[in-house]
Amino acid sequence: MMTRVFLILAAAFVTLAAACTPVPQTGEGGGTVYRIRNADKVQIRMLDSVNALRQAASAPQVQLNAQLNAAAATHSRDMSVQNRPWHFGSDGSSPLDRVARTGYPGSMLGEAISETYENELQTLTAWMEDRGTRAVILDPKATNMGFSWYQEPNGKIWWTLVMGN
Repeated sequence: MMTRVFLILAAAFVTLAAACTPVPQTGEGGGTVYRIRNADKVQIRMLDSVNALRQAASAPQVQLNAQLNAAAATHSRDMSVQNRPWHFGSDGSSPLDRVARTGYPGSMLGEAISETYENELQTLTAWMEDRGTRAVILDPKATNMGFSWYQEPNGKIWWTLVMGN
């Protein structure tokens, strides 16, 4: 099962390689910094990758949701302002609070966050290696997904994925 998941991710990685441009600087961890190109396609690529993983796990597909995207975008920028990856906003808001503020009519099921210099597929791969974030991504009750990021001028990217139903 996990081999199948990693093969799907590897195929998606080849597709995503053209989506990010490495720049000649290194991140805090010494890795390559990616500049996101074709930003208007990042959410669709992530949705396609998540749905491929969900299909491999026999979970139903999810759709992008504008309200969940808004909650994810707000949190990505806020994590940058706070300069720390955590689930609470600078105003003390929880993921549930942020989703409710957007008017999302369903239930928020979970949130995955990351602070990295890597592209979205590398981030998704890291999330899938963690039991907690993998459970959020593959939650069979999920019908909607929100996904967004904020990239700082230094190249650091703050990623947020929210699942709901």
